[in-house]
Amino acid sequence: MTAYTERAAGSPVADFLSEHAQVLSIAVFFFACLIFFSVTTDTFLTLGNILNVIRQAAPILVVAVAMTLVIITGGIDLSVGSQVALVNAVAAMILAMGYPWPVVVVGMLAFGALLGMAQGWFVAYQGIPAFIVTLAGLSILRGFALYLTQGYSIPIKDVPGFFAIGRGELLSIPVPALIALGVALLGYGVIAYTKYGRQVVAVGSNLEAARRVGMPSKWVVASVYMVSGIASALAGLLIAARLGSGSSNAAVGFELQVIAAVVLGGTSLMGGRGSILGTMLGTLTIAVIGNGLILMHISPFFTQIVTGAIILVAIWLNTKIFTTNFRFGGKKVRG
Repeated sequence: MTAYTERAAGSPVADFLSEHAQVLSIAVFFFACLIFFSVTTDTFLTLGNILNVIRQAAPILVVAVAMTLVIITGGIDLSVGSQVALVNAVAAMILAMGYPWPVVVVGMLAFGALLGMAQGWFVAYQGIPAFIVTLAGLSILRGFALYLTQGYSIPIKDVPGFFAIGRGELLSIPVPALIALGVALLGYGVIAYTKYGRQVVAVGSNLEAARRVGMPSKWVVASVYMVSGIASALAGLLIAARLGSGSSNAAVGFELQVIAAVVLGGTSLMGGRGSILGTMLGTLTIAVIGNGLILMHISPFFTQIVTGAIILVAIWLNTKIFTTNFRFGGKKVRG
């Protein structure tokens, strides 16, 4: 007769460290970046620069929260930068016609939802890989933006209410940062406490199993691209309001920063696992590195090299280390 025994309970501290290893690692890296740039530059820790960093990081965080949902389902959205540019340009054109800015904001969010849902339909209901669909979207939507503007910037004039979205402050905190924080809290709440959030994780973990237990798996997959479209529209509005213009050349390379923030924050590219807190830390890390390198008078083009390297290292850690059920203070057990 075979005797079965329970596994000895591990240390609570070791269990906590093992469970939250990814978020803790990015937190350590983030604070290391803060210390490094504080020591190497004189202006990094000034209030003005800190506010500038979080203001510029806000659009990235807004889209990164939605991208977290997309990647949790095992997908990816390469078109977010082009969606931002198209909404940015169209919003400026409509505002220049004299339409009320609240109507334009609501209309652009609906437009973003439509763009995202169109791509989600191809992914979920037609079975085309998300990489292919959104790669096509990247080209098509940027092309529309260029066609509509003919490559020119569209100025936005005399719309103070709209400008407040991108330039305003509340209790000395930039309004874009408050909006981004609200989006992040909403994203955290959705994943942690709602049925929809559990469905997103379930679909990413095993789409076929989710379908077999009666989950609307195709709708869940399509809906995360709709959420991504809404978030991209909001980011486009924030950028237009901050710069006071719309341009088809806005948000070039934006998708690289967003994906870097999400994977750096520990969201698995294989799907089924993600962290909004990690995404927030990843976004701030990307913003801090970009800002710090500029303050050190290093070429801004070098930031692209650093961002690409961060993505590579983050994916390596994601696939080689954090997919293993390692334990601090115990044996490493392969999952």
